[in-house]
Amino acid sequence: MFAKVRPQLLPVAAVFAILSMPATAADAVKLTEGEKSVRVELNGQLFTQYHFKDVPRPYCYPVIGPGGVHMTRHAPMKKVENEDPDHPHHRGLWYAHGAVNGSDFWAEGAKSGKTVHVKFLELKSGDKVATLRSANKWVTIEGKTVCTDERTMRFHADRTIDLDITYIASEGEVVLGDTKEGSCSIRLAETMRLKPNKFNAGKPTGQIVLSTGVTGAQTWGKRAAWCDYYGPNEGKTVGVAIFDHPSNPKHPTWWHVRDYGLFSANPFGVHDFESKRAEPNLGDIKIEAGKSLTWKYRYYFHEGDEKQGNVAARYADWTQSGK
Repeated sequence: MFAKVRPQLLPVAAVFAILSMPATAADAVKLTEGEKSVRVELNGQLFTQYHFKDVPRPYCYPVIGPGGVHMTRHAPMKKVENEDPDHPHHRGLWYAHGAVNGSDFWAEGAKSGKTVHVKFLELKSGDKVATLRSANKWVTIEGKTVCTDERTMRFHADRTIDLDITYIASEGEVVLGDTKEGSCSIRLAETMRLKPNKFNAGKPTGQIVLSTGVTGAQTWGKRAAWCDYYGPNEGKTVGVAIFDHPSNPKHPTWWHVRDYGLFSANPFGVHDFESKRAEPNLGDIKIEAGKSLTWKYRYYFHEGDEKQGNVAARYADWTQSGK
């Protein structure tokens, strides 16, 4: 006779736990290439859009943060109420530099060069992270290419964005000049500003905090491993930190962070930041012909202030991960 085998029943709690587990596809970070931009989705919802064609330089806009709030100013891409349209070259989230072999790639207009998208090297969606790799050329107003770059952007399911940029001296020596106008940047939503615009006068404002403990307007031109900018946004307190990787040239970087919402990591502008106006080339970085140089950054979008967002711990995790 065969022995009777009794079926093993799972506890009710275990059954509910299994049923509530999300499918892998629900965590997908998806890239979709269009004619002029790449759409980045988290779980089927827009996270950001990478604009690369017919623009002064590639940039991301909008950037949707925790709770579905818009983390960047809408201008100049979109006109909305209660925004200051100043500095129209501050487009969402971007990378630029104001002095490359003497040409300005930070501002826009007839006197400024352009960072031109050449091609995508990789567009890869994934369960936890999507990767966008591109090749770009830096073209002066005279039409001369002064250098090229390869950049990698990784869009994570936890709403962090990595930006690795490699300058390549493909056309001869490259001089990345000493100027405050740069480099790894974001223009924050107007309500998050340290100093409110005229439309938000009298309302709660944002705050800026460095890894060194310096806060407020005193953060401009200071050096630190990370900087966090948080404030009120659509009924919530949210923030973004920019992390400067320890392997970066001139780490810890200086911060070109303003009370009106401009937020940039800038390793070049030494004579501006240190008030050494008599030495205008003090912060220059030269790349020999045929050589390259890489910087790595992370944008970390979070709820709450820098403590509630565990910014210091998240920075430590990133730097110790080997990425």
